[in-house]
Amino acid sequence: FSYSKMVDPTLAEMGKNLNEAMKMLEDNQRKEEENEKRYTRKDIPGPLQGSGQDMVSILQLVQNLMHGEEEEESSQAYRLQNVGEQGHMALLGHSLAAYISVLDRERLRKLTTRILSDTTLWLCRLFRYENGSAYYHEDDREGLLKICRLVIHTRYEDYTVEGFNVLYTKQPVIYISSAARMGLGQALCNQLGLPLSCMCRVPCNTMFGSQHQMDVALLDRLIKDDAESGKLPLLLVANAGKCWTPGAGHTDKLGRLKELCEQYNMWLHVEGVNLATLALGYVSSSVLAATKCDSMTLTLGSWLGLPAVPAVTLYRHEDPSLSLAAGLTSSQPVEKLRALPLWLSLQYLGHDGIVERIKHASQLSQRLLENLKNLDFIKTSVEDELSSPVVVFKFFQEYANRDQTPHAAPTSALQHPRISNERHVYDTFNQWLGEQLAQLVPASGVDVVELEDEGTCVRFSPLMTSAVLGTEIQDVDQLVDCLKMKIPVLTSTLQLREEFEQEVKRTVGLVYVEELSWPGLGVVRYSYHSDGKNDDKQEKELEKINTELLKKLNDLESDLSFSLGPEFGGEKNCVYIGMVTEDLDVSELVETIAATGREIEENSRLLENMTEVVRKGIQEAQLQLQKANEERLLEEGLLRQIPVVSSVLNWFSPFQASPKGRTFNLTAGSLESTESTYVSKAQGTGTTPPPTPTSSLTKQRLPGQKIFKRSLRSSDAFSETSSVSHCDDLEKMEQRPPVLSPGHEQGRSETGTKEQQQAATLVAATESDTIPSDKSLSAGIQAEEQGSHR
Repeated sequence: FSYSKMVDPTLAEMGKNLNEAMKMLEDNQRKEEENEKRYTRKDIPGPLQGSGQDMVSILQLVQNLMHGEEEEESSQAYRLQNVGEQGHMALLGHSLAAYISVLDRERLRKLTTRILSDTTLWLCRLFRYENGSAYYHEDDREGLLKICRLVIHTRYEDYTVEGFNVLYTKQPVIYISSAARMGLGQALCNQLGLPLSCMCRVPCNTMFGSQHQMDVALLDRLIKDDAESGKLPLLLVANAGKCWTPGAGHTDKLGRLKELCEQYNMWLHVEGVNLATLALGYVSSSVLAATKCDSMTLTLGSWLGLPAVPAVTLYRHEDPSLSLAAGLTSSQPVEKLRALPLWLSLQYLGHDGIVERIKHASQLSQRLLENLKNLDFIKTSVEDELSSPVVVFKFFQEYANRDQTPHAAPTSALQHPRISNERHVYDTFNQWLGEQLAQLVPASGVDVVELEDEGTCVRFSPLMTSAVLGTEIQDVDQLVDCLKMKIPVLTSTLQLREEFEQEVKRTVGLVYVEELSWPGLGVVRYSYHSDGKNDDKQEKELEKINTELLKKLNDLESDLSFSLGPEFGGEKNCVYIGMVTEDLDVSELVETIAATGREIEENSRLLENMTEVVRKGIQEAQLQLQKANEERLLEEGLLRQIPVVSSVLNWFSPFQASPKGRTFNLTAGSLESTESTYVSKAQGTGTTPPPTPTSSLTKQRLPGQKIFKRSLRSSDAFSETSSVSHCDDLEKMEQRPPVLSPGHEQGRSETGTKEQQQAATLVAATESDTIPSDKSLSAGIQAEEQGSHR
């Protein structure tokens, strides 16, 4: 586009500056010098520079603030909105609004009137809302708030003069669904100055109809009761695919609700993501009924991927003075410029472009729904399989009908689990599934929702995310592929949880910790056998052992994940085991955990005992050396202790005394003399302990088979011939004469002294600590005899 063709040079300059600013802000390739400037400044506020800065420096600062913490964020990268050309038009609208606001009043009035009338006409025709007016607002709840004020002004004629005094005679009542977004009722009451008793939450169906729709029969009874008690039923808020709430995308029975509102002279307001489908050629009858409502709120920014465009509330009302009193219209031309970004964006996209974007989002939902029908253990919950723009699904395994096809059950009826804890487990697993899918396929925009009847589910709402994230068909296919990979992991983990619990409970030294909110195989704790220790010391020992146990398990070459659990709310001093596959050997896993825990505990106890023995040995060595020193003084005599006389006496008659010391033998646990060391001029090696005995129950593995993995071969895969040949090989191995190394005693493996067994145990306990295993097991607690010669 050539800005030189523009007559107004200010508009041309504005367009060029916007393009340059967007290119600079969207440029993620930063140089090292820019990184250094960014990290030195960070987010610390500084003084305002007196000389001022140019536009490039200011935009560079904005870019640093936008992207400054990307390298320091977690592995889940933050995804910015995909701002295209239509987004640039919306951003340009804000700049133009500031420029247009400085025009003279007459030109400003004509321009704003044209912008407002064009945008309102386009939206009413696009979404089949005839003879409607539009209110543009930044907060999506502000439109409903203005509508409530309009209805209050309409139903209470003296409200303009009397104010809140007229509400005492007949208290107004606003009805909202129990599935409405959190805090909506309280926000309305706070802004309107009404008590919370003016807000009535209508439950959803419990017996007949969809469990996500408002109970019309119960609503009728509530309205009758309020009218009989002297209250005034004022307004009803219905849902057409709950977009702001953790809903399943269901639409209330708008036709029946409209009849009920006409019966009691109430106002019907509708909001929801399904209203976007009104722009398509085919619209379901439940959503089409929204065109007859009194008002509706549209969020075009998320539907079309337009940044910083206002939400729109379309309404029908004949009295413009009441609309002005309620704040739906304004006499200030500047406030009418809110529609300018939307006016520019709608013209850029055109009617076909808007319909194509909404149609593309619906096709993405249909593509995912068709693929989910062919997956086992996946339950879907949609309102209309032909046109539902929201797909909600969850992982669920039928226990009562395992022999049947899991997806043969009706998709609308998700059965409740047999066991009370089962739903909690499924909620945890679906929470993990949703987080994994969102991390693996961020362009899909899936999120985790909590439904009242089905529990935790995964929601795919492309109308709210596809235009922003740029979701395509291949992203949906990638999402399905990731889901296919995660389903076997979920089923295997769910099936092996009970076996793991039983194995842990049968194993001595392990305690099974029931943690329903942990998405994995389970939680186990090694129980420490305390010997009369206080609680604080026992807690520290327990923490030390389980921490060391976790470290050793992570050092093993396995595919399992071991951790300390969640950062908040988890059990302390436990080992959390993550998701597993079907080839997991649970018994081997539990046995390894118990054996490793016992080894750590024994090593800890041996180190404590060795410390006590060494301390006593040092005390005994000090006593013996003190006694030896006294004996040396008696041998040398009194004259040799005198400074001058001792030198002369030692010159005529030198006194030869062998140095005496003590060495502590860790193997025998006794003190020995060092005379043999000085005679042989070498330190004695003592008795070499036998090697640390290894477990004879070590499982033989196939080449490339990892630990905790069992062979997936069936039990009849090994034929009798292979079994006989294996026995023959064992007999041949037994008939072979034993090969002995020179100097090796044959009875070494059968007999052994008690001292050697203790040494072997000691080597196993200290092999990973400070005492090497290939040297002598004697420590130098040695004191030399010193003569005081002067």
